[in-house]
Amino acid sequence: MSGRVVDAHLHLWDRSRGGYSWITPELGPLDRDFAPDEAAAELRAAGVDAAILVQADDTAADTRFMLDVAAANGWVVGVVGWVPLDDERAAASALDALDAEPLLRGIRHLVHDDPRDDFLDLQDVRASLRRVAEHGLAFDVPDAWPRHLGAAGRAARAVPELTVVVDHLAKPPIGTEAMPAWEAELRAVAALPNTVAKFSGLHLPGAPFDEATVGALLDLALDAFGADRLMYGGDWPMSVPHGGYLPTWAVMRACIERLAPDERDAVLGGNAERCYLDPEIRPIVHESGRVARISDETARNIG
Repeated sequence: MSGRVVDAHLHLWDRSRGGYSWITPELGPLDRDFAPDEAAAELRAAGVDAAILVQADDTAADTRFMLDVAAANGWVVGVVGWVPLDDERAAASALDALDAEPLLRGIRHLVHDDPRDDFLDLQDVRASLRRVAEHGLAFDVPDAWPRHLGAAGRAARAVPELTVVVDHLAKPPIGTEAMPAWEAELRAVAALPNTVAKFSGLHLPGAPFDEATVGALLDLALDAFGADRLMYGGDWPMSVPHGGYLPTWAVMRACIERLAPDERDAVLGGNAERCYLDPEIRPIVHESGRVARISDETARNIG
């Protein structure tokens, strides 16, 4: 690997800041705080140079916590925070205030925890996403399948100046009858030039986490998005119940190392730098010029 390795998806949380209601004793090893020193040690052991911190709660306090961590730790090169997208005025005010934070590089909302299936189609959310783009920020969509993947495509189409990042390949439903529908919607989103995906968060229910399974998902993602619109993310500490950073990294790295050197460098860091760190290159455009073929029915779902 000749380029800098950037983990595009890492979480930290400090529950003394409030929030994080989704973290309960039922989550076992995740039911505790995760601090920057622990994350830094994991990254060093894996040979990862830098990371993007991604919000873990829909609160200003979580965003403030990440920005404070970023200011004090050089390995944090960007933050994906939160603003109240469903209230355009409040979102605009929050974004204006956050302009003073150079390490804020993206916005995310925990859509998978939001009861509103139409969240990304709401008028205020669409208006707020335009403001996100005006501020030079990307927009991450977590766990989009099954409720929000089509809507992520509609948002990307409606706001073409916005880079829409599909976290965790939208959580593919491996081993279920829904896989063809997931793939069709993912390819439909990938056909839009201002979309990017994260090769991350692939410890999936009922599916083995091995080179064969994960490698097949990588091959599909590469065919849909191309190597110029795909980013590696470790999704630590969500990997802790599955052995932690290093075992996850070992499988994902083995899959990525099969790529040509320039593609490998892009997935392992170059694309994260383009997506989050260089405001002059956003939104990302599919450099290969290749557009995935999609059915008319699937296109209607995102159009």
